Amino acid sequence: MKPETAEWTSKADANLATAQREASVDDGPNYDAVCFHAQQCAEKYLKAIMVETGMRVPRIHDLEALVNLLFGEYADLERILRFARILSAMAVEVRYPGMTADEDDAAESLKAATLIREAVQEILCSFGDDGIK
Repeated sequence: MKPETAEWTSKADANLATAQREASVDDGPNYDAVCFHAQQCAEKYLKAIMVETGMRVPRIHDLEALVNLLFGEYADLERILRFARILSAMAVEVRYPGMTADEDDAAESLKAATLIREAVQEILCSFGDDGIK
């Protein structure tokens, strides 16, 4: 894996750890933050594939759009499309007044981020240390 790709996955893992930590708080967990950090984890993992393969990394946050950009080369990512949609909706909606995430939303977001992370890790493992498949 390229060093820059490793930076992206490290940041993604930090987002996931933050989401997990916040979800486990006993006194007043911030479920909005859990959803946001779960989305950030997935976004950074998807962008890590782009970095690893030399694709231009778009400055967008729509996970479904990112999956669609990768879909031509990695058709097996279709299995995470539903989770990408869930996270994209949750991460934007809960950041502003009008919607507040609850415990179920947070759990669903953590599950979605974890599944996207696993799918991307499978792809990244197919590359050698030099980023060549």
